[in-house]
Amino acid sequence: MCADAPVPAPGPARLRTALTAFFALDGFLFAGWVVRIPAIKAQTGASAGELGLALLGVSAGAVATMMLTGRLCGRFGNHHVTVASAALVSLGIALPPLTHSALALGLVLLVFGSAYGAINVAMNSAAVDLVAALRRPVMPGFHAAFSLGGMLGAGLGGLVAGSLSATRHLLLLAVIGLAVTAVAGRALLSRPAPPPAAGRSGPPSTGTGRNGPDGSGGSGGPGGSRRGVVAVLGLIALCTAYGEGALADWSALHLTQSLGADPGLAAAGYAVFALAMTVGRLSGTALLQRLGQVRALVAGGATAAAGMLLGALAPNVWLALAGFVVTGLGLANIFPVAIGRAGALAGPRGVAAASTLGYGGMLLGPVAIGFVAEWTSLTAALTTVAALAAVAAAVACAARRVI
Repeated sequence: MCADAPVPAPGPARLRTALTAFFALDGFLFAGWVVRIPAIKAQTGASAGELGLALLGVSAGAVATMMLTGRLCGRFGNHHVTVASAALVSLGIALPPLTHSALALGLVLLVFGSAYGAINVAMNSAAVDLVAALRRPVMPGFHAAFSLGGMLGAGLGGLVAGSLSATRHLLLLAVIGLAVTAVAGRALLSRPAPPPAAGRSGPPSTGTGRNGPDGSGGSGGPGGSRRGVVAVLGLIALCTAYGEGALADWSALHLTQSLGADPGLAAAGYAVFALAMTVGRLSGTALLQRLGQVRALVAGGATAAAGMLLGALAPNVWLALAGFVVTGLGLANIFPVAIGRAGALAGPRGVAAASTLGYGGMLLGPVAIGFVAEWTSLTAALTTVAALAAVAAAVACAARRVI
């Protein structure tokens, strides 16, 4: 080979690996933040209601930037926006420990949430394109990487909770995040994105039988009909994101305040939930192929509802942890299916629209649970997660002919 021969661009396998790294990084950083919420709460002296309003900053920032990110992806490309937003998330995670009031915490979480929303739209849009190019239902695998990252981030948080301050811990995560972004970003940017998902210009490709390359059902139809399907998928995603956000933000506090767990064991709450999500998503492709999209969504919502009732009402830590596991298995594939289908129908703007509705669940969750916890108890507040999981199952069943 000549010395000046061009270096070949990475193939689809390397591109898939790079995208998987960004999904894992997103989960790792987010979990690292949420397991330190009790320490940040104590540092700021916030009440449950004030903490709920401050946590609103994450979801508010995410929702505010998601539709903008869809347009940025169309202009600059999914890969460039993914790398830029990953760098911003990595920098933003170091900010919360620098605050000493609920107001200041809410403002820095608004910045962190904006970057978090941007990376979720960009990397999911890139993943939708790769799924369409590969013609294989691999979307659950990307979300499994997110859950695995969450499990690792929560596990690390539990290990260092007694030895590292929140400031040092989150600064360490920022350094790790920037390093992963540099390595995975180089691979992502060195290869052009695959052709856009088929749904941007026509009906999605149909793979084999009734399922498309993302494991979805038939076409949602053109124009307004397609927008309606995206809205339904966004509603399903909303119910799921409410549950995920609730467990991320409140599981550790529930275990410590309601059941008397120590900080290390309390961190295991989100860790076992993330592990269950990982297992569920790793088996998601096979599940979708066997049950079909609608039955998988209905079964997932019903399972999550039962699991969260156990997690919220359990009389001891171990039963609560078991409930979190069942909840994770139930919720595992609902969000990936909803977002993947929306992206197949309408590209980055479909991902952005469904994600905006979906993360509306995170927008409602912290505030609703915080205030209900003040009016009644955190135990009662967490039962709303079960209620919305049941709603997701009911909506999927009612809309089975179009999704």
